[in-house]
Amino acid sequence: MIELAIGALVVGLIASVLGFTSIAGASFAVAKVIAGVFFVLFLILLLMAWGVGSALA
Repeated sequence: MIELAIGALVVGLIASVLGFTSIAGASFAVAKVIAGVFFVLFLILLLMAWGVGSALA
């Protein structure tokens, strides 16, 4: 999932260098959303693993 966010960020950077501002803005917005979803899922899985680890100890 993080690869998608990095890919959208790279597309946005290339589009902004070439002057395509609307495409760059959309790509940055997509990258932010995907990165946010990745971060939330990471935190949920981290808390679940912490809970399982404490239950086993």
